Amino acid sequence: MNELLRPLTLGEILDRTAQLYRSRFLVFLGISLVPTGVTLALAFAVALVVAWWNWSGAASVSSEAGYVLVVIFCTVVALVALPILLAAMALATAAMVHAVARVYLGETTTIRDAYKTVWQRGWRYSWLLLLQSLFIFIAPLFVWIALVFFAALLTTLAAKAGMGSTAGGFFFGLIAVLVVVALAGYMIWMGLRLALAFPACVVEQSTAWSAVKRSAQLSKGTKGRIFLLYLLGAALGWLLSMAVTIPMSILTALLPGMNGAQHAQTASVVMMLVIYGASFGVQALIKPIYGIALTLFYYDQRIRNEGFDIEWMMMQAGLMPPVNPTPQIDAPPPAGVAE
Repeated sequence: MNELLRPLTLGEILDRTAQLYRSRFLVFLGISLVPTGVTLALAFAVALVVAWWNWSGAASVSSEAGYVLVVIFCTVVALVALPILLAAMALATAAMVHAVARVYLGETTTIRDAYKTVWQRGWRYSWLLLLQSLFIFIAPLFVWIALVFFAALLTTLAAKAGMGSTAGGFFFGLIAVLVVVALAGYMIWMGLRLALAFPACVVEQSTAWSAVKRSAQLSKGTKGRIFLLYLLGAALGWLLSMAVTIPMSILTALLPGMNGAQHAQTASVVMMLVIYGASFGVQALIKPIYGIALTLFYYDQRIRNEGFDIEWMMMQAGLMPPVNPTPQIDAPPPAGVAE
């Protein structure tokens, strides 16, 4: 896509996102399918273990040993499956940004090229995704747990002070509602603040921590537009899920023999598989939209605030050499930004 770089409105960013997605549909979809495939494989492995346990494993051990095995299984899943999923998601996000950046600046790319490029810095992108999760989800979770204990303590003290269980319950409920609203607001704000971290990390070849700070800087003045993007993406995802789930549910209900009591369990399993399959399929289709649009937002903010369009034209004309002339870099970082 070799168009003149200039500041874009939200509508123009969405329109250009659709154009880029259509022009390289198989590339972007292929990049998005990798973490989806990893998720499905891990979910299938966990489902097999759970099914084996329900059929024969639980009957062959005592209750105490069963609890121990469940704890060991959950620990193994947390230590093995979650890091694999984290790495797959980080690499896919970075590969998407790399592919979008190359196409946006008039170059070509492939699925293999995108993953090969970001694979060299896989640890950096995994650490960046972990930092994003820490700031957006994990930190509020710990705050929620601490405040729940604190609210429970206050409720107990209120009951001992003779305020009554009703007053104590009302006080606890009021605190819980206020905490949920505050934490939800924080998560939304922090998610918008860090939305441009991956484009900054991939394009500028910066460290994960520098990319976090860079995103906080670049997202100023555009958080509202990014929030609208997420709302539109969520609405589109919901519509696509309904468009797939409802017809499949009707088709499953109309299958001969599925209405009998003996097939109720089979029908429920089929329905669950349909719902999960539709969810994964919709995620694979929707994820490139976020990746493309956020990368365009990144370039748009650099054009608005740092004159990247002029810098790019000077480099194209040979009047300004790139700061780090490597094949993986799509644009040099602005002067004065710490690497």
